[in-house]
Amino acid sequence: MSDMDGRRPLKIRNIKLMNTIAIVLSQRNITPNQISMISIIFALLCGLCLLAIGAGYSIWWSWLAALFVQCRLLCNLFDGMVAMEGGKSTPSGELFNDIPDRIADPLILVSAGYAIALFPWAIEFGWLAGLLAVKTAYVRTLASSIGAPTLFTGPMAKQHRMAVMTIGLLVMPLESLWFGTQGYVLLIALIIVNLGSLLTLYYRARDAYQYLESASPQESRHV
Repeated sequence: MSDMDGRRPLKIRNIKLMNTIAIVLSQRNITPNQISMISIIFALLCGLCLLAIGAGYSIWWSWLAALFVQCRLLCNLFDGMVAMEGGKSTPSGELFNDIPDRIADPLILVSAGYAIALFPWAIEFGWLAGLLAVKTAYVRTLASSIGAPTLFTGPMAKQHRMAVMTIGLLVMPLESLWFGTQGYVLLIALIIVNLGSLLTLYYRARDAYQYLESASPQESRHV
């Protein structure tokens, strides 16, 4: 499998501005691995904002948390673009491409559970979302390691999880303004992430199984 085959398909890579930024970054003294590690910092900042909300600080911190989610995703975008298009890939790049994501996802999702003070049991939903996020990636890497295609199947791959969380975080203060409640929107977002992640686990495991069991393996239509 080539490096290109193992990349997550993202239309945003074709946007001229993104390519320009990637070129500028590749010309600086910064490595793709460093960009990958910075994504953890943004996820941590997001988590701190969410914990602050749960501790009683302003609900408008959720907008800052949403910004940090998107900054984390931009790091995920540019580390690959600088590595591949910028020609700065390293033999250990796949480690830095994957391990930081396994840290960043739980930092965001688990913290979201603690931000929902109205429902103490929402903490369990946050932990479950973090666990399932890691599990979906585990199935993908396991399948790839034993000969199946790299499966970025949804409906709740990384970019989908973060899109749902971003929307929930942006709407959260508006819920408080319009309805006088706090936490329902973010709770719904976590429920969607959990249900979608369970489906994603099933689809990825099924696709890997069908590919590996096929006498003449063909790339799954869900890949």
